[in-house]
Amino acid sequence: MHRPAPSRRGFLLTTAGAGAALGLAAGPAAAGTRPRPRPFGRYGSPAARRTPKTLYVDPHGRGDFTSVQAAVTAAEGSGWTLVLAPGTYRETVSVDADRTEATWLGASEDPRDTVIVFDNAAGTPRPDGSGTYGTSGSATTTVRADGFTARRITFANDWLRADHPGFTGTQAVAIKVQGDRSAFHHCRFLGHQDTLYADTRDLGLFARQYYAHCYAEGDVDFVFGRATAVYEGCHFRTLVRTDLTGAPHGFVFAPSTAGANPRGYLVTRGRVSSEAPDGYYKLARPWVPSSDSTARPMLTVRETHLGAGIDAVAPYADMRDAHPWQEQRFREYRNTGPGAAVTVPENRPRLTRAEAASHTREAYLGDWRPYDRRR
Repeated sequence: MHRPAPSRRGFLLTTAGAGAALGLAAGPAAAGTRPRPRPFGRYGSPAARRTPKTLYVDPHGRGDFTSVQAAVTAAEGSGWTLVLAPGTYRETVSVDADRTEATWLGASEDPRDTVIVFDNAAGTPRPDGSGTYGTSGSATTTVRADGFTARRITFANDWLRADHPGFTGTQAVAIKVQGDRSAFHHCRFLGHQDTLYADTRDLGLFARQYYAHCYAEGDVDFVFGRATAVYEGCHFRTLVRTDLTGAPHGFVFAPSTAGANPRGYLVTRGRVSSEAPDGYYKLARPWVPSSDSTARPMLTVRETHLGAGIDAVAPYADMRDAHPWQEQRFREYRNTGPGAAVTVPENRPRLTRAEAASHTREAYLGDWRPYDRRR
């Protein structure tokens, strides 16, 4: 039996134990209801600072700052490390392009314990009356700087479509990443529409991004953008939509790769699961934005388990009739699971073995090797 998923906000209000009991789809727990004696774990403390450029953030006041944005603002220049104590940080955070080579560390081993969350949507009015936020402005966290690394943190947007019937502008971004050499290890990305925006600062920048052993969930286009992004060992989970009675409920990927970029999204050795009925989700659709009509979206999914939630007969769809998915750069290679069954061969564009040799993390990321670092 498929049951509607509890709300993302409900998950954020549960305890760590209750969240774990809900299974893989459970969102992050609101840790910190009982302050821990060593909130920064093995990463030191303000009294035993690891380096002069290490700052400590704790919502209970035991660090240098109680908010992530305050720490980001103080960390001017390059090479700062922020250690985040377990807790729920309800705020929006923006990392400007000049704050390069930053590292954010969740102090807990469990990324559900350290949560950055807010609830703006694209259609949410700005407080100053200047209009609505738009998709990019809805992001809980925005990272424009190069060389950003995050480990064991949950990035979430808990704006809920179900709470706003008839609302337009339902995109609600958890994180927008625009910098080159952006790496996320064991992180979680929670939302519904447009959860993880893997993008670039401008059309001419082929920003490289790496997501290792991460978890992302959503419904419509919940991993999207024009970055060159490698998702290795990641879990993508599609959600039930209570506002729809039939398929499709949504799309996992919506790349918008620039036509001049030879590398788009690469999903390797991961899995796609679903809370929705079998066949209710498409694997991808191409996004050719109005700002770049020459985009040729690129997605390669290889050696990944596709669960029954993916429509195996027609796994791809068009976003606009003028840009059919068949004219884009969508490929698969050695995937498994019921969602990977080849029932209509022309609907499953596949790489040859020789072609697959150029669709690897090494080929996509070049001289940047984030996968060689400690995970």
